[in-house]
Amino acid sequence: MADNKNKTPILELRKLCRYFGGLKAVHEVDLVLEAHALNGLIGPNGSGKTTIFNVITGIYEPTAGEVIFDGQSIGGLNPYVINQMGIARTFQNIRLFPNLTVLDNVRIAYHPYAGYGMNDAVLHNGKFNQKERELTEKAQDFLRVFNLQDRQAEIAKNLPYGEQRRLEIARALASNPKVLLLDEPAAGMNPNEATNLMELIHFIRGKFDLTVLLIEHQMRVVMGICEKITVMDFGEVIARGTAQEVQRDKHVIEAYLGPGADELSKQYLKEKAK
Repeated sequence: MADNKNKTPILELRKLCRYFGGLKAVHEVDLVLEAHALNGLIGPNGSGKTTIFNVITGIYEPTAGEVIFDGQSIGGLNPYVINQMGIARTFQNIRLFPNLTVLDNVRIAYHPYAGYGMNDAVLHNGKFNQKERELTEKAQDFLRVFNLQDRQAEIAKNLPYGEQRRLEIARALASNPKVLLLDEPAAGMNPNEATNLMELIHFIRGKFDLTVLLIEHQMRVVMGICEKITVMDFGEVIARGTAQEVQRDKHVIEAYLGPGADELSKQYLKEKAK
């Protein structure tokens, strides 16, 4: 079953460009994400990775080229429309409602699908009360999936960093997406937290039948979890392939040994190039 899914592209970038004046942040990028894949998008700082996520999710319009999702062109659509179509994302910097409870952070993500209108909410009628109870139960069930059920009454900003990341991913999945874009989910994590994150990503990919595209600077996470990897530098694709292929590619090594690379990535690729 998985083999058949993997032959079907769910997200495609075709000669995608995004320019800011004379800066070519993304230039003629081609990328094919097959259904149910778990792929990586890597590159030194400033190589255009997050800009690609911003174009895919409607924060930026493409300067040129196309974004095709599930057979439809979505370039330039509003972010909420793209989310409703089935693309969700997380951000480099965790974006939660920090002063709300863990439970309410997930409940809010469910509200666009609550099933009642403004009049019901104003009147607090029977329909409103029933749908709110159902929404709460659904959010509680969801928190169990992420092992956050015992934290549901806590204020989100008081959670440990790793649990805040899990909560952000849970909120993204509450919209029932087909594609999940993760922007540096392991940033700031210690090795144990990063290992737990890798296990979580594998788990949710299977449980929710997701396709995942991952930006990450922790090379051990990317190389350990991603089936295929696309490497960018200065807004362009310089390599693509399996972890074993890209980590020995001379263009990748040169890019990561340059001034834009972090020290952990440099060390990792030096070791693999031996």
